[in-house]
Amino acid sequence: MDSSRQPTSGKPMNSDNVKAVEDENTQKPSDALPLHLYLTNAICFTVFFWVVYFLLSRWREKIRTSTPLHVVTLSEISAIVALLASFVYLLGFFGIDFVQSLILRPPTDLWTVDDEDEEPAERILLQEDARKLPCGQALDCSLPTPPLSRPIVSSPKAVGPIVLPSPKPKVFDEIPFPATTYLGEEDEETIKSVVAGTIPSYSLESRLGDCKRAAAIRREASQRITGKSLSGLPLEGFDYESILGQCCEMPVGYVQIPVGIAGPLLLDGKEFSVPMATTEGCLVASTNRGCKAIHLSGGATSVLLRDGMTRAPVVRFATAKRAAQLKLYVEDHANFETLSTVFNKSSRFGRLQSIKCAIAGKNLYMRFCCSTGDAMGMNMVSKGVQNVLDFLQNDFPDMDVIGLSGNFCSDKKPAAVNWIEGRGKSVVCEAIIKGDVVKKVLKTNVDALVELNMLKNLTGSAMAGALGGFNAHAGNIVTAIYIATGQDPAQNVESSHCITMMEAVNDGQDLHVSVTMPSIEVGTVGGGTQLASQSACLNLLGVKGASKETPGANSRLLASIVAGSVLAGELSLMSAISAGQLVKSHMKYNRASKDAAVSNPSK
Repeated sequence: MDSSRQPTSGKPMNSDNVKAVEDENTQKPSDALPLHLYLTNAICFTVFFWVVYFLLSRWREKIRTSTPLHVVTLSEISAIVALLASFVYLLGFFGIDFVQSLILRPPTDLWTVDDEDEEPAERILLQEDARKLPCGQALDCSLPTPPLSRPIVSSPKAVGPIVLPSPKPKVFDEIPFPATTYLGEEDEETIKSVVAGTIPSYSLESRLGDCKRAAAIRREASQRITGKSLSGLPLEGFDYESILGQCCEMPVGYVQIPVGIAGPLLLDGKEFSVPMATTEGCLVASTNRGCKAIHLSGGATSVLLRDGMTRAPVVRFATAKRAAQLKLYVEDHANFETLSTVFNKSSRFGRLQSIKCAIAGKNLYMRFCCSTGDAMGMNMVSKGVQNVLDFLQNDFPDMDVIGLSGNFCSDKKPAAVNWIEGRGKSVVCEAIIKGDVVKKVLKTNVDALVELNMLKNLTGSAMAGALGGFNAHAGNIVTAIYIATGQDPAQNVESSHCITMMEAVNDGQDLHVSVTMPSIEVGTVGGGTQLASQSACLNLLGVKGASKETPGANSRLLASIVAGSVLAGELSLMSAISAGQLVKSHMKYNRASKDAAVSNPSK
């Protein structure tokens, strides 16, 4: 610590040394300016404020005349360039040193305190809050990395007490550590602070500058707080930086879910190998059998009916009459262009399609629907809705915005509005299965399937009062594909809305089967799609990332693949039930021993 107090040169700096240095540097940077320093500053100040006033005036005029903001004239381009140039000059002349002194330079006294003058936990608490800096960034406030002093060995069974390497060894509870995780003395101090509550668990990533180390410390702290072991939860082999600030907070490990491949699914003339993440036995094998039946019959065909994500805020007025006035204003086609311009400025891909309103007394629910490119689009549509609400507040100042979402959307809940109007991608997928394929591959016959579908999927679901659940197990396939490809698994609620239809065709020889799914909510960018495993599954389907040729093409193709996979799953499960194979197959594959040879039920 003493070295931090010494200057970098060999002899101490005194006033004579400082004076000598100043004499050597008599030339100032301002001498290079073509004009006097004061005159240059005055010109830049004048230009900066004048162009700001000019651009704000032009912006207000464009909003008044409903002119798109991205349409600029030569004078506006010149003003923008002048604004940037003057801002850069003023920032470089007045602001850089001040900003760096506040943000990038830690206080000098923080690093000149001896170890014995301050408790380790107190030194940690002086560091930056975790939510301000991303993990992996070079942090001045990070803890010194301790030597790998000792490996902590774990076992599924309880291990002996852990003795800490300190002057006075202390015995802790019998908690097994995860294998191959190394924690040093400094980490032990951090664990104690997390357990004591003096360091928030969420701040570990920023304080330490190491996401994996933060997860290991949080994991051990959780074990000590709860007294329960996490030895079966993997810690190694995961990129914790990839989830920071966007997928999962305060991680302590990750859950392993096996991924199987069903297919090839022949859909619209192309073959797809469909990844499915599931822990349910027979699901992948059953879907694979359905894919085989579809392939042998010439493939399936899909049609995209609608593509639009929704968000429905709820607003309140003093009277129902005022709520009705806003409803008439919003639904008036003459006002749609203005509202769409305000909505669309929130994103390059978000484009407003429609607004439908519903009134409950003096409360108004406005259901906005917009296209969202290759993203699932919840955040995109929410930003656009907020822009419109701010705009409407000018003409309806008595409007009280109760919530950005009023459940008229409706997200992650079964709702008739999604079943009727659709949400996300609305897809219908069909195939004609040859009669001999029904007999040889599906082990049943056309008449039995048609009758079972009518009595089970249609009549039985109606007797149960189903809402969008006129199918055998669409949610099974949807959830398995969603987990594998990084979608939001909770959206399987409305995404699994499906009606399965079966009909005998070609004089009763063949089977026409179709699934209609009005609310498939998927995206190929954002959220969990960027993680390595999920990205690999999207790449397998050929829909990874955003489409460069046609925005939104990848997400629409993914929705069609989901519908085609559901068609295969419906076909196979209904056949198994018709042939009386359901219980037999589950008893065979779900309860088989690990050493038993499992045959493919698609054969």
